[in-house]
Amino acid sequence: MDLERSVAFDVQAYESRVKSRPCFICAIVAGDPDYVLEQVVYEDDRHVAFLSGYPTVPGYVLVSPKQHIEHVVRDLEEDAYHAIMGVVRKVALAVEAVVPSERTYVLSLGSQDGNSHLHWHVAPLPPGTAYDQQQYHALMAENGLIPWSPDQAESLAGRLRAALS
Repeated sequence: MDLERSVAFDVQAYESRVKSRPCFICAIVAGDPDYVLEQVVYEDDRHVAFLSGYPTVPGYVLVSPKQHIEHVVRDLEEDAYHAIMGVVRKVALAVEAVVPSERTYVLSLGSQDGNSHLHWHVAPLPPGTAYDQQQYHALMAENGLIPWSPDQAESLAGRLRAALS
């Protein structure tokens, strides 16, 4: 399956944005209306999961603690680590139930220079994706984004919320 990733991604503009603005996850947790595509699909007292604003595959979700912490090993006590990994798994299972996928990628990325708020990427690989378009290629925004409208985001978010309830 060839992914239609026809929306160009401007790496320099993105880098400038993430380095110059407040934390995007803290903004989403606070309900900032500027994050239209980042529809919340799961929330509890300590965690939030929302659609990626830069989707490279349909169903791409980010999972994060609500509290602004930055390091996956040092900043989480063991119980907190297990709790968020439980949320990551729960969200990944819901994504797989809603979005056709042959594999689900789960990884934590970020940088102290931007997007430092700890988060996990949950990215379902569409069935039939050619090998050369899998793994990092499937996740890299530099290879293009899928066209995604606010209406599509809301529709998918609703289906994910239903699967998570």
